[in-house]
Amino acid sequence: MSGPASIGVDAGSTTFKAVLVDREGRILASFLEPADPRLEEQAARALDALQAPPGTPVGATGYGRRRIHAARTLTEITCHARGAFSRTGEPGILVDVGGQDTKVVRVGPGGAVLDFSMNDKCAAGTGRFLEVILARLRIPKEEIARYAARSTRPVPVTSTCTVFAESEVVSLVARGEAVEDIVKGLHAALASRVASLVGQVPPGSRVFMSGGVALNPAMVEALSKELSVPVSVVPDPQLVGALGAALSALS
Repeated sequence: MSGPASIGVDAGSTTFKAVLVDREGRILASFLEPADPRLEEQAARALDALQAPPGTPVGATGYGRRRIHAARTLTEITCHARGAFSRTGEPGILVDVGGQDTKVVRVGPGGAVLDFSMNDKCAAGTGRFLEVILARLRIPKEEIARYAARSTRPVPVTSTCTVFAESEVVSLVARGEAVEDIVKGLHAALASRVASLVGQVPPGSRVFMSGGVALNPAMVEALSKELSVPVSVVPDPQLVGALGAALSALS
């Protein structure tokens, strides 16, 4: 088995990710924690944790990529496409729902970017939408899917702004709507916004999901229903961007 070959760092807006890979692109070690404004210190901690040999090349992506000392600095779109293709081995449509933005990338053979669209202007189409409102409902992350599964009648959440949606949910609770039905409605609302970014899915196309929100089965189910096609979660969905950065550092 080959040894460490490169490091990939994804300095995201809400989460910092880093991976150590070998020449074949296999992940040997990983590092993940909430984003720290002291980014240089966090990067140093990550490199120590990965225990890479001195001189191992680094590729960086994400919002804070320019603050990382790296051999290559790349866009998130490029890295997510390459990382996703590396894990799935298939072209398709990649939906990355992050904390502050949502990216839809049409990935071609070899991980090439054929086209992309992005929502980074409003939190209502991102993971932040769920994070803010579910926190208001005091539902832990590990309980979200269970709540959604118990719903018998999803309650529509119509506000297109996270702040207004939070107020709307407070009103729904006061009206006596079941929390389970509100949770299901929240997922349907976010899935609808993400699906509008995806657009028409060509027949036979695969749809993949990455990002922290992909760890939420209720969201994967809601997006599958909205798109009318199965959505597959990329293995290690939070590490996709970092993996793509590491692979780029190899070339």
